[in-house]
Amino acid sequence: MITAPTLKQIGRHLTALLCAIALSGNNAIAADGQTVHGPQRLLYVGNSFYYYNNSLHGHVNRLLSSALPKPERETLQSFSVTISGGHLRWHNVGAYLDAGIGDSAFNDNNEIVASSQSTKFDAVLMMDCSRCPYDEATRSIFHEQVREKGEAIRARGATPILFMTWAYADKPDMIEILSREYISAGKENDMQVVPAGVAFSRSLKNRPELALHASDRRHPSLAGTYLAACTVLASVYHLDPRGSGYAAGLPEADARFLQTIAWETVRELAQ
Repeated sequence: MITAPTLKQIGRHLTALLCAIALSGNNAIAADGQTVHGPQRLLYVGNSFYYYNNSLHGHVNRLLSSALPKPERETLQSFSVTISGGHLRWHNVGAYLDAGIGDSAFNDNNEIVASSQSTKFDAVLMMDCSRCPYDEATRSIFHEQVREKGEAIRARGATPILFMTWAYADKPDMIEILSREYISAGKENDMQVVPAGVAFSRSLKNRPELALHASDRRHPSLAGTYLAACTVLASVYHLDPRGSGYAAGLPEADARFLQTIAWETVRELAQ
């Protein structure tokens, strides 16, 4: 259980963290309209933090379907490449971008057919292992890998984006170092940072009884994955998740709360 003093400590740091993250990306947020301004083809590169609960990108896709007219939604594609317990250095991102991912699809008869869409990715949303930026022994490797992967991504005409992971349920103070290192890496490499970790901390500060972690205290619960998905929707696609018709099976009040946390977190960063 998170103690009250820890929550107060997190609260004191959030304003500074939000201001710092804002400096790492200058993307505008579409507050009034729901026209998407984001990658048409996005590749998620990460680990089990992505694939828990039937995959983060699947929930983002359902949020997109709720937010956009069908013709516009159908222009957007995403794919996810994950390795269990994966470090960023385990991923050959350049090879992924060269592999022609998505060059085939299933038709209504469940037959494989050639895809009519481009296989060129516009952006890559990448994370490192949940402790890699946090532990002193692997911190320099994290920064090295962000730089190297970013160069490989840009060399292929795509935009690298960082996905900030969250603190463990029993180690909430992890967010101070995680956010610091992701923010620093974003500034150093001119990359946008998706502040999922900060959104987790804000949610737990306001509603500690709403569990965002699975029983292992690391991986996301369904609510945690949903919050992360809403944060991706708001920061990568610049769409307001509030009032979305997709709630991932969560109680409506919980979904509305998480939508608001995600939107307000990202909105503050864009100020």
